[in-house]
Amino acid sequence: MTWLIISGLVVGALLGFVMQRTRFCLAGGFRDMYIQKSNKMFYALLIAISVQSIGLLILTSTGLVQIPESTYPIIGTVIGSFIFGIGIILAGGCATGTWYRAGEGLIGSWLALIAYAFTSAATKFGLLLPLMDGVNKPTNVNTSMSQTTGIPTWVWVLLLTIITITFVVKTLRKPKPKVAVPKLKQKFTGVRHYLFEKKYHPFVAAIAVGLIALLAWPVSESTGRMYGLGITTPSANLVQFFVTGDLKLLDWGVFLVLGIFAGSYIAAKGSKEFKWRLPDKKTIRNSIIGGVCMGFGASVAGGCSIGNGLVETATMSWKGWIALASMILGAWFMSYFIFIKPMKKAQKVEKSAKHTVSTQTQTT
Repeated sequence: MTWLIISGLVVGALLGFVMQRTRFCLAGGFRDMYIQKSNKMFYALLIAISVQSIGLLILTSTGLVQIPESTYPIIGTVIGSFIFGIGIILAGGCATGTWYRAGEGLIGSWLALIAYAFTSAATKFGLLLPLMDGVNKPTNVNTSMSQTTGIPTWVWVLLLTIITITFVVKTLRKPKPKVAVPKLKQKFTGVRHYLFEKKYHPFVAAIAVGLIALLAWPVSESTGRMYGLGITTPSANLVQFFVTGDLKLLDWGVFLVLGIFAGSYIAAKGSKEFKWRLPDKKTIRNSIIGGVCMGFGASVAGGCSIGNGLVETATMSWKGWIALASMILGAWFMSYFIFIKPMKKAQKVEKSAKHTVSTQTQTT
């Protein structure tokens, strides 16, 4: 039990610390692909997936790790991931992002996290379970890209690595825009500077996230849990534990998500970024609705942006890549209504006002 607690907390704390310090946010990355036409965070995700996939290929070939065979529901994966994508934009962060931002003191993230965890529990174990089963049962098929195509896993991993390297090199070779950025005064020195103050490139952060995701596999399997990082089921199990008191629900995954929170808190306190922040009423509403969408969508899809978008993709699973595409589309869909539409409306009002002023001037 001690090893179970310590290993889950340690891996989670590492992930929470790194994500908080580097601002590794998939929700923001998916949003920026659409609004700012910036793919940098998406390429960072590809780096994290590639690092993990290469490591998994080595670990599985040596027998140190075993990836369990599984099936996935096509319709549920598409619909659930799309709804999840909508939720992360409303909540201002994905499942993992919500956990680590709660550790920074964001009240909105706390509300999104509570809504996410309770909705996950209701979908996996309670009132919404029949709805999830009705969507998922009719379309379960084999998820392994290698088994369904006959192409060895190492070929898929090699292809992913080549694509990722191509995008990364192309991005790094782009000339940086000449923008005057004020140089911040260094407050800390030594190790404290590197841990709590230094800014890191998203690609560096991605390598760290990929290595932590890889570490999760052998550590988790040593406790009897044959999987890597996972956020949704552990969050639902935590709610179930509070309701039932069943200690069996406190598996490695539960301590992982608690570790994410703890690691983020340590990072935020060390960098003096921790602060209780109460959002406005609109943000509170969106955070709760977003948390509900995330909890339901991730449960139906069998994973969130980490479980599907980072881990399943690294195992060369159809489920992971289909889910990733669907949640990106969901994020773009909601980004239009949250960001693009209001901006267009404001521009239209401004244009109309200028036209009115111009007309009045000409009349005068």
